[in-house]
Amino acid sequence: MYRLTVERTFAAAHHLRGYQGRCSRPHGHNYRVQITVAGSQLDQYGMLMDFADLKSVCDKVIGELDHIDLNEHPAFAEASPSSENLARYIFAQIAQRLKESAVRLKAVDVWESDTSRVTYTED
Repeated sequence: MYRLTVERTFAAAHHLRGYQGRCSRPHGHNYRVQITVAGSQLDQYGMLMDFADLKSVCDKVIGELDHIDLNEHPAFAEASPSSENLARYIFAQIAQRLKESAVRLKAVDVWESDTSRVTYTED
């Protein structure tokens, strides 16, 4: 089994609805997102998937989140835009775009700071 991972970044604002603490106030993060896919079959070039192709898929999803207030995004109309919910949303969006691919999305990691990360997987 091979695993292939790319990283992307974006900046966005948010606040946690109903939370009692500093994160209830609007603030921003420079998010780092790590996307990992897996598979066992290499193509004729000896690659699981072209890094550029995976980056392109990810950039379409990440691009709609960049420099916005996540609370105003339709995906977070009811669910608070926590890092956990953000990771699950990104996972679902990328998985949908890869459903015809030979690779399987394994995990999405979202860092909201250099020391704080959440991982979402469906395994």
